[in-house]
Amino acid sequence: MELVRIEQLLEKYLEATTTVAEEKELQNYFSGKEVAPHLEEYQAMFAYFQGAKDEQFTKQVPLKTRNNFMKWASIAAVLIFSFGFYWQYQASQPEYTQEEIDQAKMALAMLSNNFNKGTQSIGHLNAFSDGVSQINHIDHFEQQTNKLLRNE
Repeated sequence: MELVRIEQLLEKYLEATTTVAEEKELQNYFSGKEVAPHLEEYQAMFAYFQGAKDEQFTKQVPLKTRNNFMKWASIAAVLIFSFGFYWQYQASQPEYTQEEIDQAKMALAMLSNNFNKGTQSIGHLNAFSDGVSQINHIDHFEQQTNKLLRNE
């Protein structure tokens, strides 16, 4: 009876569905001296697991210290370059007088007026395009009429 239960527990163990209590029961069975001959191959596995539980890592793991100098040096370099680009940008900005600004506004306003006049005159082309499409319809009507008259 006990052997049947152990075999069932072992099958559950291999399917990874056992509870902790069932695993402990298997561990107790395989750590004993009376193991069925066809289950002896599992005895070594459970002995290994028992020994692995007791192992501890005792070696010191050295932690690498970070090089803070490189971090701060790179931050300082970025700040210096940023300040230099900002200073260069400020120095290259031209300053315009109010008279120059007013002249530019007048030139842009004149350009805008002339552009609007040009687009208004292009509006007449739409009427021309409509006329051309009507002529095409008349031409198509004439072709169909000629076909009908020739066939009769």
